[in-house]
Amino acid sequence: MEKAADEPCSPFKILIACPSGLPPSQVSVAFSERYDRIPHPDNSLEDSISEIWDQRLQTNSSLFNGKKFRYGGFALHSEGGCPNEDSHVRLHLGLTDYRTFVGTNLSPCWEKFLVPAEDDPICCQHTASPLGNGAIVETSDGKIVLLQRSNNVGEFPGHFVFPGGHPEPQELGIDSHDRVEGFADSNTINGEISQEMFDSIIREVVEEIGVPAESLSNPVFIGVSRRELNVRPAAFFFMKCNLESLEIQELYKSAQDGYESTQLYTVPLIDIENMTSKMPGCHHGGFFLYKLMLRAAKDNKLINAD
Repeated sequence: MEKAADEPCSPFKILIACPSGLPPSQVSVAFSERYDRIPHPDNSLEDSISEIWDQRLQTNSSLFNGKKFRYGGFALHSEGGCPNEDSHVRLHLGLTDYRTFVGTNLSPCWEKFLVPAEDDPICCQHTASPLGNGAIVETSDGKIVLLQRSNNVGEFPGHFVFPGGHPEPQELGIDSHDRVEGFADSNTINGEISQEMFDSIIREVVEEIGVPAESLSNPVFIGVSRRELNVRPAAFFFMKCNLESLEIQELYKSAQDGYESTQLYTVPLIDIENMTSKMPGCHHGGFFLYKLMLRAAKDNKLINAD
C-alpha cells in the first residue's frame, strides 16, 4: 500500500494506491463531521452555490439533492510501521450533498474554491468532493468491462467509464450527523459504512451491466484517484466475473440502470490505452491503479518463482 506519484501532466491524481488489493478486513472508515466541507470565507462564492443550483433546477426539475459521503482524506496503518500485506487503510468520510457538489466542484468557478496546498484534504476543504466509486470488472475471457455514458447524463456525456456510482448514506439510514438511526455507537456506524463501500460497488455493477451478483468475485479495494478537472474523487475496486464477454453483452440489454449508458464494451487490456483520452480523469486514474495491481501481481509471481 502506498501513495503513488502522478503521471506527468496527467488528468488525474492518485490519492491512495493499494496494488495488492485490500479486502474489507483491511479497509475501514472514520465517519465524522470533522471531514465535512468547510464553508469558503468569501460570502459571494458561498452564495453562488445556491444560485447555480437554482439555475440547474430551472432547466432540469428532476434533479434530486441526495446525500453523499464526502472524501476527507485517509490514514495508513501497518505492522511495524512498514507497508505490507497486513496494511490497513482508513478512509476519512464526512457528509455532503448533490446540490453542494454542483455548486462547488461543478461550478464554472470551481478553482476559486481550492486552497493552494500540497495536502489534498486542505486543498479541497471548501469543495463538496463526494466520493464516487468504480469497478474494474474482468470477464472470464480476460477482457475489461467499459460503458459509454449516455448523452443525457450531467457529467461527461459520451465518455467511457468503468461501472460505478456512489456509496449511499441513504442505504444506511444516514441523513445527517445528528440523525443516524439504528446504530449503537460510532464504531458500529463506521463498520456499516465500511461495508457499504464494498456492497455499493457490487450493487452498481449489477445495476449498470446486468450481471447477477453471484457471478462476481468479492471486490478488493485498489485505491482512490481524483480527476484534476473539478477535483472529483472516486474509490476503485477490482473484481472478476465468471461470465464471458458475449454473455455479459446479452445481460446488459436488460440492465436496471442501462439508461445511464448507450453501449457496453468488453475490451482487451492493450486497447484501453487508446480509450483513456475519452475517460473522465478519475476513471483514467482507476485504470492506472489497475495497471499498478497487475504490475504488483507480476512482480510477486517473479519473486515466488525465485
